[in-house]
Amino acid sequence: MAVIVKYIVVRNGEEKMTFATKKEADAYDKMLDIADNLFEFLEKSKIKIDEAQLEEISLLLAEHRMELIPVLRGLKPPKKPAAKPAAKSAAKPAEKKSLPRKVKKKK
Repeated sequence: MAVIVKYIVVRNGEEKMTFATKKEADAYDKMLDIADNLFEFLEKSKIKIDEAQLEEISLLLAEHRMELIPVLRGLKPPKKPAAKPAAKSAAKPAEKKSLPRKVKKKK
């Protein structure tokens, strides 16, 4: 028989997510704390948004806080790393077709 340790993040008596490591569970719990704080902040603002949208926005901002922090500090947003190229396959890649260029004629 195997023993499996699971870390479950519980909020208000509701299971939110299960993780294999404590570090991941703590990070998710922290993100939820930040989302709760953002929700309260946005709720107090003069902007009228329904509760479901407010929750979605709060979670989005909390999930992407590392990208958002420099923006709030007045810096340019960090560039996302380029996608890794797909693994080379045995199939021959499709040839690129070049479009004809329009050449300006001298008058």
